[in-house]
Amino acid sequence: MHPFTRRNAILSMAAFGCAGRAFASDEPILLRDLYNKDRSFSELAEGLKGQRITVEGFMAPPLRAESKFFVLTRRPMSVCPFCSSAADWPTDIVAIYTKRLVKVLAFNIPIGVTGVLELGTHRDEDLGFVSRVRLVDAVYERV
Repeated sequence: MHPFTRRNAILSMAAFGCAGRAFASDEPILLRDLYNKDRSFSELAEGLKGQRITVEGFMAPPLRAESKFFVLTRRPMSVCPFCSSAADWPTDIVAIYTKRLVKVLAFNIPIGVTGVLELGTHRDEDLGFVSRVRLVDAVYERV
């Protein structure tokens, strides 16, 4: 039997479709908890799809100035980890689509991003960026 932990409780709630807005606003989701070891989406991610969640990380340098898009990374990166296909998508980044133009922050400043979780392969028409995990209608702040 597994010991009771916050993570096990969350995973259990997600499996039964119970992970809701109260969870989304309580604590940030860890990037590693969105994926299984085989790079498929976790039960937690599937249970939270379409809901507002918060994820913490670092803003990678944006593709271009005056954009409503950036990549959130698990650790600071001085260059952006862009990929050419969904097969190359790292499990420690999330595409972020904001409500307003992005005010670029230094790559080593921790931020929290709250937005609606979208899962599945998506190619951005403007940028050509391919993502598997996105937060849309997002806002962010320093943590």
